[in-house]
Amino acid sequence: MVLKSVDHPSSFMTNFLRSCGGSAVIDGGLATELQRHGADLNDPLWSAKCLISSPHLIRRVHLDYLEAGANIIISSSYQATLQGFEAKGFSRKEGEALLEKSVKIACEARDIYNERATKGFWDVSGDGATPRQRPILVAASVGSYGAFLADGSEYSGRYGDNVSLETLKDFHRRRVQVLAASGADLIAFETIPNKLEAEAYAELLDEEGINIPAWFSFSCKDGASVSSGEPVKDCALVAGSCEQVIGVGINCTAPRYIHELIQSIQKVTDKPILIYPNSGETYDGRRKEWVQSSGVGDVDFVSYVRKWREAGASLVGGCCRTTPNTIRAISKALSNS
Repeated sequence: MVLKSVDHPSSFMTNFLRSCGGSAVIDGGLATELQRHGADLNDPLWSAKCLISSPHLIRRVHLDYLEAGANIIISSSYQATLQGFEAKGFSRKEGEALLEKSVKIACEARDIYNERATKGFWDVSGDGATPRQRPILVAASVGSYGAFLADGSEYSGRYGDNVSLETLKDFHRRRVQVLAASGADLIAFETIPNKLEAEAYAELLDEEGINIPAWFSFSCKDGASVSSGEPVKDCALVAGSCEQVIGVGINCTAPRYIHELIQSIQKVTDKPILIYPNSGETYDGRRKEWVQSSGVGDVDFVSYVRKWREAGASLVGGCCRTTPNTIRAISKALSNS
């Protein structure tokens, strides 16, 4: 379901949600599952390391989420930056090829799933019935500048006084251009920690040659503020005013804050709201590990999902530390809502 030149961005997500019955399921955590399958992600490239060492694991995780009921799978390009690949010794051309590869793997997984679904291979319904093909989008992930720095600033939004709007646009531009032409259905600008980076993304989407729909998903520290401390309403307003943006929401944020954040976003935009929180644990960016806090289990996630849907969220999934079991529970909750 690729946006055509004659399509209007505002109708893209509306039509997709209608084809899904009014709500859609986003996939869950990628790195968690890659590690469960044996990948070593102790590397500045994080999950993008598997584009080089074990692309078959990425494809397997995408398929796991499709089997669990996901309507949208997100590519493994969150930590994949041209600057990061160059630091590992790859040329600019090789880095661009790896970005394209991240989308190609996701598209291949979708094709494999659809082929098997028509043959009754998957039983996503849980009752033994042969599943039908369903609408599935591939979103090309773009992580924040802080994700490239790998110093924890992606969770604080504090990049320093020397990082300007132009700095961020120059950093992201070629990456966004490559992903926009990669065959993805949309770009997922994820874990946006501050207003400045949202403004950089919005201006890039207005540049010539980048004709692709996108969603903006912010990371938040509480029920009112993004990670930098700026009001989520101000950040959502930036996204809502950009024509190419077809959805606004929250990811990598504790579930307990989501309901209030949905209400704040609704005050400044009428675009579809998407949410894919983490498990509720806290990531220590300096120690590079997750710290147990008030995490929620799959059963708890189900109770949240119904409330989020009632509050106005149209797309629901999971982020860090969520699994195919979480997504399966979300899918069932949405189908029953």
